Amino acid sequence: MIEEMLLPLVSERFATEPKYREGHVRIINALPGRRILGLHVPDMKRVAKGLARRDDAIVIIHGFEKEAAQEARSGYGSRLAYEETVVWGLMINAMKIPWEQRREMLAKYVPVMDNWAVCDTFCCNAKWKCDRMELWDFLQPFWDSHREFEVRFAIVMSMVHFLDTEWFLKVCERIDRLGFSKIGSCYRKAGKADKGAYGQGTVIGESPYYVRMAVAWLLATALAKLPDETRAYVNVSRLPEDVKRLYARKARESFRTRTVSPF
Repeated sequence: MIEEMLLPLVSERFATEPKYREGHVRIINALPGRRILGLHVPDMKRVAKGLARRDDAIVIIHGFEKEAAQEARSGYGSRLAYEETVVWGLMINAMKIPWEQRREMLAKYVPVMDNWAVCDTFCCNAKWKCDRMELWDFLQPFWDSHREFEVRFAIVMSMVHFLDTEWFLKVCERIDRLGFSKIGSCYRKAGKADKGAYGQGTVIGESPYYVRMAVAWLLATALAKLPDETRAYVNVSRLPEDVKRLYARKARESFRTRTVSPF
């Protein structure tokens, strides 16, 4: 929809260096068919902030919603590029609007998330303020979703907004209620036929991989903020063993917790 605005900002290395382009695409790991133009996040942020200040910002948001709805109805092809989807979310974050209006926009945006980078870029830039109980209530249907990135959205938003002593037990209760086997994923586990570690649209862990990784990320972050509470939860939790291993690995990789016992 705004592709013509984004194309001049495509990274030169992405455009001219095949190995760099392959690495960029591999990290994003969008599903097959989703176009990747090759922009960096700071450039997408600048575009989104500029669009959010325009008088027709709401019209632009409605345009994204219409494109996504048409894509969903068609059942094939990708009308919006990965970067356009990211800009859409960053616009929702940047607009100076009341929570009620933002909530309506999010209800249409979250189901469009089909990639970890789209989800996490939105969540980690959701700096707006609202009543936390209202936000918590808004997240509940996504915690219960059977769609991978709707659940990841709930987890990462909880990591960003609810990792404190007041809310941590509530977050842990929600994690313990996750039915990993009931969450669907459009990604498949990499097999021998995939090039390298994995190919486009594949992952190297158990499904739903991006939900499992989100839980591990949340708990590793919690370990830095609330170490005793986090260890107490993990040691009595119903977490699958592979998620516990992912959590321990994330904790070892972080400079904040590399010397902190995860269990």
